[in-house]
Amino acid sequence: MRLEDLKPQPGAKKNQKRVGRGVGSGHGKTATKGHKGQKARSGGVKPAGFEGGQMPLQRRIPKRGFTNIFRKEYAVVNLTDLDAASAGGTITPEIMHQNGLIKSIKAEVKVLGMGELKKGVTIRAHKFSKTAVEKIEAAGGKAEVI
Repeated sequence: MRLEDLKPQPGAKKNQKRVGRGVGSGHGKTATKGHKGQKARSGGVKPAGFEGGQMPLQRRIPKRGFTNIFRKEYAVVNLTDLDAASAGGTITPEIMHQNGLIKSIKAEVKVLGMGELKKGVTIRAHKFSKTAVEKIEAAGGKAEVI
C-alpha cells in the first residue's frame, strides 16, 4: 500500500448541497426554503430562547442571591498534610505547592487545625485558624502570617 492509494470509505464524503443554482439543480427557485413565511426571508432565524414575543423563561424566573466581587478564595491546608510534607525547618506556600498540597502558587493559603503536628516547624501562610495556631505552638513550632 502506498500513500496515493489511500482513499476515504464509500459514503464517508458527501457532496455539499448547493442551493439557489438554477431550476435544473433541484434546489433552485426558492432555494429549499419553501414559499413565503418568516423562515423564507433573509434574517428569518430567531435567536435561541426566543418564545414568539412571550416573556422568555430566562427572564421569567426570579434572580436570587448576591455575588461578592471582593470575596477572597483561600487554598485550605490541614495540619495532617503539613506534618507529612515537613522535613523540618520552614514550610512556605512554595513548598506546599511542590508537595501538591495547593494547586496554585498564586492562591492565598489558610492553615486549618485538623489533625496533629508532631514536629516543631515554622509555617508561613496568609491565614491560620485558632486551633491551628494552638497546635503549632504546642508542638514547638511557629505560625507566621505572610
